Amino acid sequence: QVQLVESGGGLAQFGGSLRLSCAASGSIFSIPAMAWYRQAPGKERELVARITSGGGTNYIDTVNGRFTISRDNAKNTVYLQMISLNPEYTAVYYCNVEVRTPAHVNAMNYWGKGTLDTVSS
Repeated sequence: QVQLVESGGGLAQFGGSLRLSCAASGSIFSIPAMAWYRQAPGKERELVARITSGGGTNYIDTVNGRFTISRDNAKNTVYLQMISLNPEYTAVYYCNVEVRTPAHVNAMNYWGKGTLDTVSS
């Protein structure tokens, strides 16, 4: 019922930037929250940024101000702007959205397929 399309990932130079996008489509009533997760080599998947429908945000402590999450409610799209990158941030990044649909009483979580974002040395 809900599809997520991720874009914007890939290769960044040391000190460069990436802007990830994730667009949700389908039978959507509302999206209470949208988030980005990452999984680095040899590590567990972890939440890095989250934004609510009201615009409230939270970040993992270790991003050190490098990440900014935002959303465009009209487009059902969430963005993650990453700047001043170094190889430590190389990981597979996953979009996650909490969606309320007409077919379900409670909100459901949907995952993007993930994008490999590599930062060169």
